[in-house]
Formats: sequence, structure tokens, C-alpha cells
Amino acid sequence: MKLKILILIGFLITTLACISNDDETSQNLNGNYTGIFTVEYPDGTTFTNAVTVTFSGKNIYKSTGNGNNNDFYPSGGNGTYEKGTSKIVFNDINIWLAHFDWNLILSGEYDYSTNGNELIISGNKNNVGFYKYKLTKE
Repeated sequence: MKLKILILIGFLITTLACISNDDETSQNLNGNYTGIFTVEYPDGTTFTNAVTVTFSGKNIYKSTGNGNNNDFYPSGGNGTYEKGTSKIVFNDINIWLAHFDWNLILSGEYDYSTNGNELIISGNKNNVGFYKYKLTKE
């Protein structure tokens, strides 16, 4: 009976240790990412600009666009985020004017994938367009 309990305790400790280590490794986006933002609208119009996204602390993000002449491609955004296995949800905390496409703000739910230092965040937002951030960790 004691042997069964020891085996069960050993199994539980090993399982919990693996879950904790995997979670910490897969959830850590912290750092600066630079790359290209692209939006493609249903009529085929496409806009592209440089973008930087910084992840820090406990689920904090900041996005800065390099839009020319205040064109808002992309607009930026900052706040908190929640990351699942293939989806990421950004909660922007800013107050914005209503004179541009608000989907250009890094806010709401997106698909994401990572490959080494590469991070791709993308989504078809509100049937308005397809928004994609192709980023590389510095």
C-alpha cells in the first residue's frame, strides 16, 4: 500500500513539474518585436508599414506604428493581453477618435503563431479586412 502511495505522489509531482515548465516556456513573449504590419481590405486595397510590439511584465503590451502622415497604418495600442494556445486577446486601454478604422489598433482577438524568434499575429476583423503583424524578436 505504501509503495502505491509513493508511486502516485511521484507521478503527481512529475506531472505538475512538467505542466509548470511547459507553461512558463510557451507563455513568455516578453521582449521587443519589430516587423511589418499589413492590412488587406476586401476590395484588394493593401497598406503596409513598419511596426514595433513590446511585451513586458505580466501580460503587458505596447504597439507603435510607423504610419506616414498620420494615416494610422497601424495605429498602435497598449494595455494587457491574454494568450491561449493559438489565440491572443489584446485589451487596449486608450481613448481613440472615431475618424479611422479602429481595427488598425492592436486590440481584440487574433490568431498567433511562433517559430523561433518569429511571431505572427493575424485576424480577419469584423468583416472589414485581414490584419497581420509579422514580427521578429530583437
